[in-house]
Amino acid sequence: MSTLTVPRSGTRTWNRPMLLLAYGMVGLALVSLAGLIFDDRLLGGMPIWTKPFKFTISIGVYAITWAWMASLTTRAPRLVRRTSLGLVGLLLLEIVLIIGQVVRGRASHFNNETEFDHRIYHVMGASITTVWLLTLVLTIVLMRSEIRDAADRWAIRLGAAISLVGAGFGPVMAFPTQAQVDTMRAGLNPAALGSHSVGVPDGGQAMPILGWSTTGGDLRIPHFLGMHALQLLPLLAIALTLFATRLPLLRSEAVRVRLVFVAAAGFAGLLTLVAWQAFRGQPLIAPDGWTLAALGLLVIGVTVGTAWACRAPADDPAQPSPAWTARQKASSASS
Repeated sequence: MSTLTVPRSGTRTWNRPMLLLAYGMVGLALVSLAGLIFDDRLLGGMPIWTKPFKFTISIGVYAITWAWMASLTTRAPRLVRRTSLGLVGLLLLEIVLIIGQVVRGRASHFNNETEFDHRIYHVMGASITTVWLLTLVLTIVLMRSEIRDAADRWAIRLGAAISLVGAGFGPVMAFPTQAQVDTMRAGLNPAALGSHSVGVPDGGQAMPILGWSTTGGDLRIPHFLGMHALQLLPLLAIALTLFATRLPLLRSEAVRVRLVFVAAAGFAGLLTLVAWQAFRGQPLIAPDGWTLAALGLLVIGVTVGTAWACRAPADDPAQPSPAWTARQKASSASS
């Protein structure tokens, strides 16, 4: 059985290709940062190296997370290795194409200005769709793996599931807008196919660094938020275990499982809220009354859920669960 405790051997048991990809993204992030400093070109109203910088960080975080999570799988090791290699190859292709288009001074996403640009975007679209499918494969294997602690198990399962939903907003952004469809019906070739903005054209006023629209809806927000459930929920499970040394209530596996479920429900609710806001063409920083009311209900629900989750279990809350005790013994043995 696996646990979320990182052994003293460090990353030696982690998936090697994913780990190397994460290291590579650190180097490319530094290159992109240098581009932001020394290259004054703009693309879509933003510094041209903004997208490579964001994507190298995002891919790096994804890779380091799955390098670790792949080591927790207890089933289908050959499938996990092959799937991981496929993901590494596709993500490398994605970032190479993004940086290549920056060097050319061209947009990578939604670009339909020339036949070459269209083919680049078509390859990227097929690549990221396959990444989603391969991530689904790893998620299924991980969900079927034996992980001793129930809170850890559910944090991984729910985090991976929510992450897949968030990643699914990528293909949604590739659908042509109504204006683009009308242009094609008129026998013309639109300069772009797809859009991350809703209600306004891409390339308008945006938040610094993140680039999210401040004048309309932006589907990159639920995309970003959802994908990072993959890291945040397992980190929550680890934090609950660490705090259990000082808070006896958290030594109860039942309490930690309930807290993970409440956090996952709250995260899913927030993802739904920002997606609803984006689809209505509403900027993140300018919520209307309905959005604020929904946010208020979500906060109340999470607060009530947390109080419910922290209620004393039927057994003595000071008594640790068997899984927690086993983890502490394993941790002590490795030290």
